[in-house]
Amino acid sequence: MKHWQIDQMDWAAFDATKVNPDILALVKAASVVERNARDYTCYLQNVFHDDSGFRDAAQNWAEEEVQHGDALGKWAMLADPGWDYAAAFERYREAYKIDTDVSSSIRGSRTGELIARCMVETGTSSFYTALADATEEPVLKAVCKQIAADEYRHFKLFYDNMHRYLEREKLGRWFRLRIALSRVMESEDDELATAFYITNSEQFQSYDHKSCIAAYMARALSFYQQRHLDRVTAMILKTSGLTPHSRMQQWLAKGMHGLIAWKQKSFARQLQQA
Repeated sequence: MKHWQIDQMDWAAFDATKVNPDILALVKAASVVERNARDYTCYLQNVFHDDSGFRDAAQNWAEEEVQHGDALGKWAMLADPGWDYAAAFERYREAYKIDTDVSSSIRGSRTGELIARCMVETGTSSFYTALADATEEPVLKAVCKQIAADEYRHFKLFYDNMHRYLEREKLGRWFRLRIALSRVMESEDDELATAFYITNSEQFQSYDHKSCIAAYMARALSFYQQRHLDRVTAMILKTSGLTPHSRMQQWLAKGMHGLIAWKQKSFARQLQQA
């Protein structure tokens, strides 16, 4: 069951003078990625083919993710009336596909799959929180806050199911941490680069992963603050079975903040040199 509806948002409050073009570019990319959740649901339905309870929950998760895409797409079309969300999504689906014809998780176990899903929800919750804090446009701020709250609930959904499977599969803490961190690093794969290219294609002559991921990351990473990363690292450690609020978490959060600042500057330099 959806916790909010697109029509409940105060779209009349939209203020074009407060649209940040870098945030708009990110929102366009995010809209098609979120809208594509049904493909991931098909994948999850196959991985958890004999778990009807989780399959039902995953279906509801997908519908909420699709709503996220539709809300972001609607806002982006207000901010850029010449942009077509539906057409961009169709181009994205043609350009980026995931393998849904599977019978087991690419993570090696169902616990591993659920750890990876926890990391996705950790990343999206922090991303939309960062955008909500950064934007001065009131409608986008409200939409991002709603989505961030949904993503945190989705984290709990996957986290609770992860513990069900952990009782059977007995993955150790450090092994779980390795899976978690490896999924975090996949944020630089083709999914986001392709989405940014498709939805902001006027910036590029042709698709090149290096330039497209640099264009996305240089913008996205610039909006993260220390408090966002404090929460991210706590959620990573919690998922891995380690103490979430600890000296280790403080060290990890500060290290991640420094790494993100360095990577943001590195991606920005790539754009300047292109």
